[in-house]
Amino acid sequence: MFDTMTITKGLGAVCGSLLVFMLFNWAGDGLYSTGGGHGGEETQSYSIAVEGGAATAETAEAGPDFATVFAAADAAKGEKVFAKCKACHKVDGTDGTGPHLNGVVGRAKASIASFGYSDALKAMAADSWTPENLEKFLTNPKGYAPGTKMSFAGLPKVDDRANLIAWLATQQ
Repeated sequence: MFDTMTITKGLGAVCGSLLVFMLFNWAGDGLYSTGGGHGGEETQSYSIAVEGGAATAETAEAGPDFATVFAAADAAKGEKVFAKCKACHKVDGTDGTGPHLNGVVGRAKASIASFGYSDALKAMAADSWTPENLEKFLTNPKGYAPGTKMSFAGLPKVDDRANLIAWLATQQ
């Protein structure tokens, strides 16, 4: 049934297949490698901007400061930005997944009695939601108040934050 030649052919086929796979792997690594083959320095070849993605310190520091942008904020544009917030927040005086945002600008933090705030925001209850505090919170909610229940990643554009806060200031 099995003679020495059959076993040798089978072993040769297995070794040859492994050799071919190793060569393809080596060629693929050479062609598609992003490693530091040229000078040892690795760089990102491209980046994809994601609207509504996580904010970074680099994004927050780029461009003019918040006070300058807020002074020229457009509340009408802020109403369009609020579309991202509508899934959880309302401006009709009732709470949704998040607390209602009527009169939030200038209001004490964690002050809506009908809403169950996280311990992180309850600890800040002595402070109020100034435009500057709202800007910091909207940049990175989990960075501003670690442990917050708000799962939103933040608004990376300072213009969007300023316009939204200007619109929220009109919602009393």
